[in-house]
Amino acid sequence: MRDAIRFVRNGRVIELSDLQPDVTLLDYLRLIEGATGTKEGCADGSCGTCTVAVGRPVEDGVAYAPAVACRTLVGQVDAAEIVAIEDIAEDDGTLHPVQAALVESHASQCGFCIPGMAMSLFCLYHATTDQVDRSVAADWIEGNLCRCNGYRPVIDAAIHATAEPRGDRHLRAQPEMAAALRALADGDDIFLGDQKRFLAAPARLETLVALRGSYPDAALLGGGLGRGPLPDQPRIIVTNRVAELQAVEDGDEAVVLGAGLSLAAAMPWLAGIDPDLGATVLRTGGRQWRHAATLAGAIVAGTQAGELPAALLALEARVTLRKGPQERTVAVESFFAEDGRTGLEPGEVIVSITIPRIRPAQAFRCYRVGKRFDFGPATVAGAFRIQTDADGRIDQAFVAFGGLAPAPRRARAAEAALIGARPRDRAAWTTAFAALRDEFTLVGNSRGSARYRIETAQALLGKAMIEIGGTPVRRTRLSGFREAAADVAG
Repeated sequence: MRDAIRFVRNGRVIELSDLQPDVTLLDYLRLIEGATGTKEGCADGSCGTCTVAVGRPVEDGVAYAPAVACRTLVGQVDAAEIVAIEDIAEDDGTLHPVQAALVESHASQCGFCIPGMAMSLFCLYHATTDQVDRSVAADWIEGNLCRCNGYRPVIDAAIHATAEPRGDRHLRAQPEMAAALRALADGDDIFLGDQKRFLAAPARLETLVALRGSYPDAALLGGGLGRGPLPDQPRIIVTNRVAELQAVEDGDEAVVLGAGLSLAAAMPWLAGIDPDLGATVLRTGGRQWRHAATLAGAIVAGTQAGELPAALLALEARVTLRKGPQERTVAVESFFAEDGRTGLEPGEVIVSITIPRIRPAQAFRCYRVGKRFDFGPATVAGAFRIQTDADGRIDQAFVAFGGLAPAPRRARAAEAALIGARPRDRAAWTTAFAALRDEFTLVGNSRGSARYRIETAQALLGKAMIEIGGTPVRRTRLSGFREAAADVAG
């Protein structure tokens, strides 16, 4: 067991052993190192002002992912390279291509959010080889908010910066950096502090389970991106180094995803189950969030309008939990209590999520409606899995919503109203709509009035029935298409 966190800054290994558990990467950069180019904005991971790049070794070099430094604990970046805004220009002061393009495009006004914007574009610069288009550029900065400028010049800068062949100091140093990072990744468990106050970063599931059993009240963090402030806890256990929680089992009947997989890592598998699941992940948060937030965190924190929990309900997913030597598997539906609490027992951890595949006679749809198109909490999320018989009538219906109750819930009465009908049977819709209104007792909240949310849920159910009934989604959606334009007749 190791008693120090190690990471790389500007080619130099930093080793920290005397560290408070809740020190964030932003705290380290600004207060300990004195690198103040990274700014604090919202302090809850919502604005992207504090974005930095976190580099980890891959087969052909180093991959850089954007991260919000205000929500990333130093304990979560062991064996990584941390690149801040001060680090991307050349040693002689020549601006990085991204920085030069931002200047040439007049993309900065007050300048406060621009360091974070530049770092997101730095990651884009390294993740691509060809010139990007406007949609790709916009996708990469969706987690960066600007208060005083338009996004057009920032997108212009991304397009201009990627027009030329790639070349910067980090690309030139990739072979040496990848080797250095692999040398730091020793697979040791990490424990800093004592029993009263500590930061633990286990690398093995057995260690995680033992720590959780000994300290059931310790804060357990995956990505650490839950809404609200970071937990004010003297004891913190981070899970992103546990190898077993990153495992994937790709089966014919179901996909088993490790609970510690980031949403970015899980997205290809989720999209392989259904395109709408992939689109849901894309709209759940900016890239900073998707590269850190975990599947387990999405389930535990998604107790109101969580899009993924609603989808997992409709798919009859199962959660495997571990406490000491004992494992148990429960349906996601039974994992959520009606009052919003989860079924986690003290000292228990989520190990994996099993998601059944869509069978040939089934169709699946899921949607979200929120005040922002993406990277914002949903007002209402709906997920629908419909199975039809040989006659085209519904013989199984799974209808689930987030945002209508303290926890995601299936709409059992609405499901019953659809049984025996055809998907395009408007009379069955009317009955299901009425059942929805009777099934959920709503009050208004900051995301929408009770009337708005129930009518939105009804509209989403109707939309699902229209699409499942055969209407191409290019006639029902503005994005998230499930078929190519050429496949749409008329």
